[in-house]
Order: sequence, then C-alpha cells, then structure tokens
Amino acid sequence: MRVLKLGTRPSQLARRQTEVVATALRAVRPELQVETRIYTTQGDQELSRPLPEIGGKGLFTSEIEAALRAGEIDLAVHSFKDLPIASDASGAGLTIGATLEREDARDVLVSRHRQPLADLPPGPRIGTSSPRRAAQILAARPDAQVVSLRGNVDTRLRKAAGDDYDAVVLAAAGLVRMGLDQPITQWLPFEVMLPAPAQGALAVQCRADDEAVLALLRSIHHPPTWAAVSAERAFLSGLGGGCAAPVAAYAVERPEERGGGPSLWLRGLVASLDGRQVVRVAAAGAPQEAEQLGLRLAQTAMAEGAAALLEVRSEAV
Repeated sequence: MRVLKLGTRPSQLARRQTEVVATALRAVRPELQVETRIYTTQGDQELSRPLPEIGGKGLFTSEIEAALRAGEIDLAVHSFKDLPIASDASGAGLTIGATLEREDARDVLVSRHRQPLADLPPGPRIGTSSPRRAAQILAARPDAQVVSLRGNVDTRLRKAAGDDYDAVVLAAAGLVRMGLDQPITQWLPFEVMLPAPAQGALAVQCRADDEAVLALLRSIHHPPTWAAVSAERAFLSGLGGGCAAPVAAYAVERPEERGGGPSLWLRGLVASLDGRQVVRVAAAGAPQEAEQLGLRLAQTAMAEGAAALLEVRSEAV
C-alpha cells in the first residue's frame, strides 16, 4: 500500500487536522503517498441554526462515513467529539483505528475587552451555540446573555472582535492547531468549563475489515488518549445524552501513589440549560477499564440528580 486516500470536511481546521494525521503516518512510513478528498457535510451547509435544532453530531460525519464504506477513501479524520456514540460500533462496518495524542482539551474565552469571564462588564453577551458551554457560562456568570454563534474558526474570531459579542467561547485545540491562539483572553479552567467528551482528540476511522490500514494505524495510536476519551464517551452514553444535553466530561491518566500503576481520573458534569443546577461527579479506575469507569460515573451522576435534569431537557426538545 503506497497511496492512502483520506477523507475530511472542507474547513481549514478539518484540513489541518487531516494533515496532522498524514504527517504522523508519513513519519512511520516515509514512502507513503497521501491523497485528501473533501466532503461537504450537512453540518457544513446549515450554519443558520444551532446544531441541536438540525440533528446533532452525525451531521458532520455521515457523508464521509458513506464514502468510507463505499471504498472511495481509506481513512476518515474526525474531531472525535463530533462522532456519534454509535460510531464506535464496528457492526456498522467501520471502526476507530487510531486516535492521536490529544491536544489541549480546554475551552477558551476570546474577548474584545481583553478581560476574563469573571471581569466582563455586567450582562455580557457571550457567543456559543453549545448547550454545554452555555450552561457553564450561566453557572459562572448568571447575568450573562448567551448569543448563538456558529461558523468556522476564522468566522468566530472575527465575530469576537465585533460589537455584537463581549466574548466568545471556543475549543483551545482548534485555535492551537491553526496557530491562532494569540487572541485568547482566558484559558478556562476545568472548574469553570469542563469540556465536551473527547474534545481535543482526533479519531481516525477506517473499515473494520481493512487489516492493512488497521495495522498501519496502530503505529500512530496513543493508548492514554484512547483510554481517556473512551471513559468520557462512556459517561455520555450512560446518560443517554448527546450534543443537545449540557453534558461534559474529562479524563486523564495520573500515576498511582505508592508505586502502583496509572489511574484514570474522570470528571463528569450534567447541568440544567440555565446553569442554575449543576451535578458534578468524579471517580478513578484502571485505564484498561475505561468504559466501565465512565458507565459507573454516569450511574452516580444519575443518582445525584442528573436523571431529573436530563428528563427536563428531553421534554423541552
């Protein structure tokens, strides 16, 4: 195999993420030739409404996954957080062959006032179309006005500099990968803004029966990132949630005390849309039992009040 066809979305960020994967593959197989094919998804076409109103995460992946199943491409590169939970199943003919080492998972604030969230003027207009970000913004700043914001990274940064917003919230990973981190006003700590499950990670998807590609992808796979995102996505799955629900999770491996092996530390959050009610949970477990850890923590969250919040959200939509 000397030519590998990669599929991605048309945005500059998606292309940059695909180049990150291509560079990693060429580092282990210098003779490899890589071709990139661009697929415009429904999520790229519909920019006028928030994602929960038009169908959620699958809107960014279905066209590329169809091309992968049809054999038009060998790999698909996704922002892992955009993949529906069901995409983990190889029964659909596809599987995640690799995830690279994660970029910074935090969210960041970009403000024309050059002030952190806590110091923004009274009643700040803050741009985001993410229920997760909106709920946590309102939990930290109940006086904030959350204003819908969609578009690519450049568009959002341009809007952040205008008069319609006092600040916008973006994923750090996209700005870092694009070399656009200079405008960042504040790197939001996890205590203020817990990220989306798998935020900052890239998923490289392939056909489940393509042994040659699977073998190649194993050479760029990063197991600690895989364990972390597996726990986070299992937490989301255990809640029965999706991108329409204010759900957040972040996991990281830490060395165990007294000379033991590493532990996977997982934090989860479920909130009401207005940010007035927030359920925060945390637990640790073995990295090789990441999914079980996520499911257990979801059960804990449900018992501590998340079930009621998710039920209200389900009735609202």
